[in-house]
Amino acid sequence: MPEKFPLEKVRNIGIIAHIDAGKTTTTERVLFYTGKTHRIGSVDEGTTVTDWMVQERERGITIVSAAVTAEWKGHLFNLIDTPGHIDFTVEVQRSLRVLDGGVVVFDGVQGVEPQSETVWRQADRYEVPRICFINKMDRVGADFLRSLQTIRDRLGAKAIPMQLPIGTEAGFKGVVDLLRNKAILWVDDMGTKMEEGDVPADMAEAVAEARSTMLEAIAETDDELTLKYLEGETLTEAELKAALRRAILANKATAVFCGSSLRNKGVQPMLDAVVDYLPSPLDIPAVKGTRPSDGSEETRPADPTASLAALVFKIVSDPYVGRLAYFRVYSGAISTGTTVLNSNKNKRERIGRLIRMYADRREDVEKVEAGDIAAVLALKDTFTGETLTDMDDPLVLEAITFPDPVISVAVEPKTSVDQEKMGEALRKLAEEDPTFHVQSDETTGQTIIKGMGELHLEVLVDRMLREFRVQANVGKPRVAYRESITRAVPKVDLKFAKQSGGRGQYAHVVIAMTPGVPGSGITFSNDIVGGAIPKEFINPTEKGIREAAESGIVGGYPVTDIAVSLYDGSSHDVDSNEMAFKTAGSMAFKEGMAKGGAVLQEPIMAVEVVVPEEFMGDVLGDLSARRGAVEGMEQRQNTQAIRAKVPLAEMFGYATELRSMTQGRGVYTMEFHHYQQLPQNLAEEALKGNAGGAKGRR
Repeated sequence: MPEKFPLEKVRNIGIIAHIDAGKTTTTERVLFYTGKTHRIGSVDEGTTVTDWMVQERERGITIVSAAVTAEWKGHLFNLIDTPGHIDFTVEVQRSLRVLDGGVVVFDGVQGVEPQSETVWRQADRYEVPRICFINKMDRVGADFLRSLQTIRDRLGAKAIPMQLPIGTEAGFKGVVDLLRNKAILWVDDMGTKMEEGDVPADMAEAVAEARSTMLEAIAETDDELTLKYLEGETLTEAELKAALRRAILANKATAVFCGSSLRNKGVQPMLDAVVDYLPSPLDIPAVKGTRPSDGSEETRPADPTASLAALVFKIVSDPYVGRLAYFRVYSGAISTGTTVLNSNKNKRERIGRLIRMYADRREDVEKVEAGDIAAVLALKDTFTGETLTDMDDPLVLEAITFPDPVISVAVEPKTSVDQEKMGEALRKLAEEDPTFHVQSDETTGQTIIKGMGELHLEVLVDRMLREFRVQANVGKPRVAYRESITRAVPKVDLKFAKQSGGRGQYAHVVIAMTPGVPGSGITFSNDIVGGAIPKEFINPTEKGIREAAESGIVGGYPVTDIAVSLYDGSSHDVDSNEMAFKTAGSMAFKEGMAKGGAVLQEPIMAVEVVVPEEFMGDVLGDLSARRGAVEGMEQRQNTQAIRAKVPLAEMFGYATELRSMTQGRGVYTMEFHHYQQLPQNLAEEALKGNAGGAKGRR
């Protein structure tokens, strides 16, 4: 990193939002105003910098997060534009893991949408401080105060408005900066010329009221300021900014700004807010990791002279230069030509070319220091979520966890030449995307690919056909079922004893199994009292149970949502060993499944459909026919938002049907919610191989 950017002047930020809220358009404006581009790209025309994949430009959506470096008022921004579609949630998750702050973009008409809630929860999980930008203030039906209220109501955030819009809908022309009590107007089409002036007379009352509310909200975050405020003292701009920054960094408040990225209004004050309120690498807690030698915890400071700790958060197969690994350096530095250690696998990696990315363009750098994000070429053994450290001072950073895929498709190469190419293509795509799984079906010999949704698999298959030039036939999507039990099994008493001349095998375990909370997976508790089973055999027993849970007894699907308790058993001084207890754990689990009334479970999706009121009846009727449970409706600007839980099997092809039912005016979003028991008649069909459910038979 050049000397002119000390760490306190670096901002690693992500632009996150619901699909179609305007993230990519906002990113394009950021690049234009920071001088990185000389013309503004358009999503509709397919000329954006960060949406550079063919599939992104055709569909007008972001699929992979793109990293861009830009400069603004003496600060270096590492900016990541993330996807909004739930099928690509992995991109948001891994970006949030390595970012210090976020700009959450909302649609000024819709306010908080389902995917906004998902990304907000993910940001909460990683404790990422964020500011809000209510975009599209020029659209018909845009309402700043209503959108602000949805942020408070649905996200439970302490949202403090820092601006008020001047003009509404097509008449939107600027904002009032409440902190400085000034009006900012954009006077040219490109948004480069701004004029500051007094607050418009017709807004004086509304501004005074909003400013007083803002002052009170900021003062509340700081005891000293609260006292000053109550005593009627004047609070300075510097005091207010400092207090708000502290509150945002501690995730106790979020500042809200507004504008219209498409009309080039409101972006510069938002960039100033990134500088003023979002953290530098020095403001976030030192990164924690564990030592591979003894498992002890250690922290590493954001200091270029400390020992190296860097996390690889994304792999990209570049058709021209090979495999790129994006990484974030938390402490220390990485230089070209040096050797580092992948501490997860204890393997050496030589650092060849280091690259600073500018979306899909790149420039070589010699060194990347603490607090920075860059990419490295041609690492052999390092993948997403793995740590790079100094050879003599290893540390393993917390990995990134990803959700399991919920949908699968069979792919078959057309020729034997394609067979080889397809294997290579799928391997590379799976390296890039941890939510994309590839496996062979032993019974049919087919290759099965699994992903997060129809669009996810569609894009991956499209990439396989275009980028890797593989000719293949693609089957119909199938649901990834799970298995679970319907009733508690208080006792499974299993003895595994085998004599085979010489030392035998002996293990005795007693377990209880109960249906778990939806989404809990397999939980194991060791409730052995008085050393009935020696400590060294507890882990092998758990391992046996978890391995047995990988394929159930109904249809061989993975088992989920069961709590297992190991509470008794016995061992033999000579014949007991780890292998015997692993086998016993596995056999006991299978027996417990049989006793617990094992059933198939199907993924249930949380669906939100936004439709004009005149189509409400048709859409509701159709959701009921899809075994959907409608949970509520909400009036929005001339439309109704219907929230429902619907089985994934019934949602295949829904986009087309919704379009035809609503004359192309209805939109929907869906994300995985939980697994629930599949009705008996459909379970029988699924086991016969007709996994399409009711809709699949229409």
